[in-house]
Amino acid sequence: MNLTLGFSPCPNDTFIFDALVNKKIDTKGFDFEVHLEDVQTLNEWALKGKLDISKISYGVLPLLLNNYILLKSGGALGKGVGPLLIAKSEDRKSKIENSLIAIPGENTTAHLLFSLAFPNAKNKVFKVFNEIEDAVLNNEADAGVIIHENRFTYQDRGLVKLIDLGNYWEEKTGAPIPLGGIVASNKLDKEIIQQVNSLIRESVEYSFKTYPKISDYIRAHAQEMNESVMRQHIDLYVNIFSIDLGEEGQKAVDTLLKVYEQKHSPAN
Repeated sequence: MNLTLGFSPCPNDTFIFDALVNKKIDTKGFDFEVHLEDVQTLNEWALKGKLDISKISYGVLPLLLNNYILLKSGGALGKGVGPLLIAKSEDRKSKIENSLIAIPGENTTAHLLFSLAFPNAKNKVFKVFNEIEDAVLNNEADAGVIIHENRFTYQDRGLVKLIDLGNYWEEKTGAPIPLGGIVASNKLDKEIIQQVNSLIRESVEYSFKTYPKISDYIRAHAQEMNESVMRQHIDLYVNIFSIDLGEEGQKAVDTLLKVYEQKHSPAN
């Protein structure tokens, strides 16, 4: 059976799906047409129902629940893994509400967490995640929210952290940060969805067995990262929650859905 599958080219996603899409495990007769895209593109595609299986930001999950089912495996949750708000100078922190903020996509978890921390900051520009640092450095934005590998490189470019939005979430909710999840179209049979979830879990477990070796597939899509940064990326975003959400992970997702509902209630 052929299924369309979308995820990002970042090391955490290629680590998770490597064994599945390259058939290093028995895929039980499933073939996957892979689409590698940035997460905001995947969010937009999910809103249109474009793919059978897709990585998405948890920030867009509330808008997808009528058409997609959240899988238990393959996602990114954790503690100390959240997006960072950065700028050229620490002085900018006291001026955030009146600043132009570069955000990595309107429907991203990063945007949701920023809005939770700074509800009165309305002046935003939405860009692809790897354009955020340049936007700040080139004065196209006063500050920016960074995710993925930029967490490890922003200081090398002379930028400073204003706030760890993940820490803010953890302190406010006590829950791990739900960053990205894997969803399956509810047009698929439930049995197929369960099989795909099991295959993704097996794919993650396979990659962990061969880690810390970096596979050719991960390296090919890592956008000129060195292996140290690739491993930092994987270590940060791939963990026990990627194998299975479990009770704690599901509670974190439920907390995010409640926060989203509160922020988008008529009273707000």
